[in-house]
Amino acid sequence: MRSLTVALVLMFAAALVTPQAVAATDVGVADPNLHYTGRWHADGSLRVPNWAGAYVQTSFTGTTVRVKLRNAVNIYVSIDGGADVFHQGARGTVNLTPRPLAMGTHRMRIAFRSGDTVFGGLVLDSGARTVNPAVSPKVLEFVGDSITAGYLDSKLALSSYGWLVGQKLGLPRTIVARAGYCLVAKDGCVGQSTQFFRRGSTGDTAWDFGRYQASAVVVNLGTNDAGHGVAANTFQSTYTQFLRDIRAKYPNAAIFAFETLKRRYVPETKAAVTARNNAGDSRVYFVDTEGWLTGGADYADGDGHPNDRGQAKIADRLAPIVTARI
Repeated sequence: MRSLTVALVLMFAAALVTPQAVAATDVGVADPNLHYTGRWHADGSLRVPNWAGAYVQTSFTGTTVRVKLRNAVNIYVSIDGGADVFHQGARGTVNLTPRPLAMGTHRMRIAFRSGDTVFGGLVLDSGARTVNPAVSPKVLEFVGDSITAGYLDSKLALSSYGWLVGQKLGLPRTIVARAGYCLVAKDGCVGQSTQFFRRGSTGDTAWDFGRYQASAVVVNLGTNDAGHGVAANTFQSTYTQFLRDIRAKYPNAAIFAFETLKRRYVPETKAAVTARNNAGDSRVYFVDTEGWLTGGADYADGDGHPNDRGQAKIADRLAPIVTARI
């Protein structure tokens, strides 16, 4: 009798275990159908994004998906092209589909905002699988400071003009930008003329430019250099060399020198572009931004950092300029 009771208890307990808990499909970070955009590096069984707005995307079958994270991180998740869902302080294995999806193949993008930005893979339904998301090989790269990083707008990098241009053109976008950065390295200001070639926004590990080739590079630098006393001739020579160095890494890219919104170092930026054109590089262009934004209405802080409206207005102007050259 006692044996029968124990057997019944075990059967009842087994019935309460969901199929997802009994068997699920683990997707490791090296799965070939995971597409990483931005500057990522491997850390054992994890993948770590560097710089701003890095994201991973894939397609998958089944009705549910969970993401494996480590410690608290803020992420944005879009499924099937829907609006981004913000997950604040997420950690561990996080259910991204509390309401199961319809049976079929779904597309998903996970973008990392801040915190412990570490990706550990996915968990799908039992028998489900990943599917190649068919990402365009044309990559847009945006290089700059806080304006390019989306500082003070609602979703940071994900509401920055670079992200929005990529969204408009349906192309992958990388954002190599951080608040406070300069073109020229000075005390208290990291110089993108050097840091751009590094894997992360800090540290000196070189980036492997063989990982992807950008089709377009938009450089928006100079706003902070003025506040750090960078001389005009130094700025111009450094910018010219920076454009030359970018070309060495991206032989086929269209390179755009964006006029800073505060109109700092405009003659020097134009002169750097002209120098490269005269050297035979015809695919370097100056972007005139005169009149693009209105002080106050298009800024979060008067005339320093664009708000969401300002970022969108820049994207509206910049997208056709970029697409015409690629």
